Amino acid sequence: MQNQQQAKPILEVHGLIVRFTLRDGALIAVRNVSFDLFPGESLGVVGESGCGKSVTFLSVMRLIPTPPGKIDAVKMRFSGMDLLDASKRQMRRIRGNRISMVFQDPMSSLNPVLTIGRQMREGIQLHLGLSGRSLDDRCIELLDKVGISAPEMRLKSYPHQLSGGIRQRVMIAMALSCNPSILLADEPTTALDVTIQDQILRLIRDLTRDLGTASVLITHNLGAVAGTTDRIMVMYAGRIVEKAPTPLLFKDPRHPYTQGLLRSIPRVDQPAGRRLYSISGAPPDLLRETIQGCAFAPRCPLAEEQCVAQAPSLEPFAPEHLVSCWKAADAHQHG
Repeated sequence: MQNQQQAKPILEVHGLIVRFTLRDGALIAVRNVSFDLFPGESLGVVGESGCGKSVTFLSVMRLIPTPPGKIDAVKMRFSGMDLLDASKRQMRRIRGNRISMVFQDPMSSLNPVLTIGRQMREGIQLHLGLSGRSLDDRCIELLDKVGISAPEMRLKSYPHQLSGGIRQRVMIAMALSCNPSILLADEPTTALDVTIQDQILRLIRDLTRDLGTASVLITHNLGAVAGTTDRIMVMYAGRIVEKAPTPLLFKDPRHPYTQGLLRSIPRVDQPAGRRLYSISGAPPDLLRETIQGCAFAPRCPLAEEQCVAQAPSLEPFAPEHLVSCWKAADAHQHG
């Protein structure tokens, strides 16, 4: 990762709010989310299902259907371009070319009636203008780069003929085919077994570092980002609750929710017979519940009157370490 003090952010998102107007009422899925992503940096975004992490980056890609969705932000810029004001044509040029996304289920992302080769060629031809033998060579090179054996043969295969791990490798190859500036990986290992999950995460880390591509790994599993990211952003109920460099977050987590996620990671030295830790309660229903204070307060062992009455803002606790918690200074006692 480049020195952030010298480098300019490649992606700037400040004050992002994403609303949905639904039949049952209004829902604010993302609330005042702000972050910068630097060239070559790897950012982990962690939180339970429904916390707003995927919606945040679908908004960056302008893939939120409007209506029912509405995206507002103080700033949302990619390489100096205002993404909120960008035309549909400009966004089509950016998607898959300068910003690529790998989704969690490759079977639903790949077209089942088209060969892998045809699907790979389409994007490369559109964005890079390659054709003929040079186009095929590029596809073979990409499949080889992501560790797929016999790449020429795989180009003729259909998605159902490949394992889940190989399908996900194909998706990564397609996402990196145009040498994007940013790779967004949304739960890229959800449907895979544990050994394949580790291979895919290491593959994303190694390839993006080799190419100098900034990456965002979106996951519910804090353990997945331990050795693959430079910084981590923890989200809960549409807000960022903690943000820090990865080693610091694991060494000194200050938000009780982050601490709960860390305690939930299975350990090799877990005593036999001891149950895995789980955070009590459930996330709030953002469609039906009005949250006045901290959204995590009903589940938090440190919660006091102030936590229920007033929402804390995201404030620096230490250099490069931001926490949204009234009890951040006391949280180490319960870590």
